[in-house]
Amino acid sequence: MGLALMIVDDSATMRKIIMKTVRMSGVEIERTEEAGNGIEALEKLNQGTVDMMLVDVNMPGMGGPELVKKVRELPSCSNTKIIMVSTESSQELIDNMLASGANGYITKPFTPENFQKKLMQCTN
Repeated sequence: MGLALMIVDDSATMRKIIMKTVRMSGVEIERTEEAGNGIEALEKLNQGTVDMMLVDVNMPGMGGPELVKKVRELPSCSNTKIIMVSTESSQELIDNMLASGANGYITKPFTPENFQKKLMQCTN
């Protein structure tokens, strides 16, 4: 059985690149959702949860850090895995995101192997 995945990034092009890279990783995806920022992501989560979220850090409206905190407050999303995907690679930011409830962090540029490793770690 495949994962229900939500990709949250303000760039539609980046969402497509992430989806293509995830498919190339060999991880089985059953259903995908897309959101352009944290506000859209929360609206979609109110309609139905997902197993995993791939979330950009910097987005207008509501960025990744605030979204992680909000998702962690939702009882319906207690098992949802959140992996941050960003060009920002400071160890302090990564540590803060993990401490806030993110399950993993992938820096851009990424490879299918990066996604396979992180997605498998979070699903096992």
